[in-house]
Amino acid sequence: MLQIGLDYCDKDYTSSVAKESSLNYIDNLITNQTVQNNMGTNIRSGIGRRSSNETLRIIVTTFISIVFGFFLGVSFPTISLTKINLPSTLLSSIDLGYIEDKYSGLSSQALLNVWSSLRNKGISLHEPEDTKIWVPTNPRGAETLPPGIVTSESDLYLRRLYGTPSEDLIIKPRYLVTFTVGYEQKDNIDKAVKKFSENFSVLLFHYDGRTSEWNEFEWSNRAIHVSVPKQTKWWYAKRFLHPDILAPYDYIFIWDEDLGLEDFDPERYISLIKKHGLEISQPGLSANSGLTWQMTRKRDDSEVHKDAEERDGWCTDPHLPPCAAFVEIMAPVFSRNAWRCVWHMIQNDLVHGWGLDFALRRCVEPAHEKIGVVDAQWVVHQTVPSLGNQGQAENGKAAWEGVRERCKKEWQTFQIRMTLAERAYLKANGIDQINSTNS
Repeated sequence: MLQIGLDYCDKDYTSSVAKESSLNYIDNLITNQTVQNNMGTNIRSGIGRRSSNETLRIIVTTFISIVFGFFLGVSFPTISLTKINLPSTLLSSIDLGYIEDKYSGLSSQALLNVWSSLRNKGISLHEPEDTKIWVPTNPRGAETLPPGIVTSESDLYLRRLYGTPSEDLIIKPRYLVTFTVGYEQKDNIDKAVKKFSENFSVLLFHYDGRTSEWNEFEWSNRAIHVSVPKQTKWWYAKRFLHPDILAPYDYIFIWDEDLGLEDFDPERYISLIKKHGLEISQPGLSANSGLTWQMTRKRDDSEVHKDAEERDGWCTDPHLPPCAAFVEIMAPVFSRNAWRCVWHMIQNDLVHGWGLDFALRRCVEPAHEKIGVVDAQWVVHQTVPSLGNQGQAENGKAAWEGVRERCKKEWQTFQIRMTLAERAYLKANGIDQINSTNS
């Protein structure tokens, strides 16, 4: 089970690997240096005996050399490798103090010979001059990076902590399904998740803060779990389902927890929405579901429907919601491109998503052709008000009443914001608002 937490990978890993590699190489060089010194000593020890006069001459010459060398040495400052001014990049990968301590029996000249060999081997001791890069087409904030290193998109694939990255994934899921859940609905979610094959990544948003209890289900350790108490699925979606994170997924299911999927086949559903060109869709709701709109009711005589008849006065245009270009927010399914638009339309502070279903049409064109309900694959809306009970009782009102009241206020607020934003755009671009088809 993946949960948000600390990164187990030490940020110094790379530098430690470089250090180990460099030190191993230095060890070999120094070992060779020592062997060469010992060989010289053995050769000298093998020289035959000289005459007493020659021996005396050597002793005197050696003594004079030692005295001369001593006075010459004290005339210069002591060389310490740790005082050498080398680039910071080199010091970060090779610890000079470590080398000097480990090989304290060797002279500074011998160690300097090692550094000379490093240079001859192509290991640079100088930082390259800064290369000025500015790529305006890079993502905002990454203009100074070479385009080849920029990774602007990600995914929700689970990866190993070992091995080769290219071998991490046996299969790359093409679809994502998310449920916003409380533990009290665990049995229903267990049945639902088991309907989705390995072609789906599974992401659970936990609004009750209970995540470890889900370990009782075998599939839980393959799912992604995000837990923030008392938050809605649209709050989660805005913060954790950015389009650049969901880039690998062809379709995204953003579903409630109170859906019965006994008669639902996800793979068959996807084949149907591809067949009928639906960018935004939902499964039909069975007759025993809690229904609000006729558009979402399952029909028995079609695979898919894209329009419906509502009560008189509810639809000013047969191609507009709720008679067409409309699905509810309980079980929507978005194509990758449609979700990119919808994500940007979700408001940070309007967490319930009310009113969003009437505005989905703005993200596909023509909306009355690309938004629809799949009749051949249906679900049951159980209307369990579990999230509503996460509210707080105030002023004599039950917790769910306060939640419902906010839902209605958010719907009004969203409509006002959309209207004002559209008017501002039309005015700024000199477009006649009366003749605008999006009013």
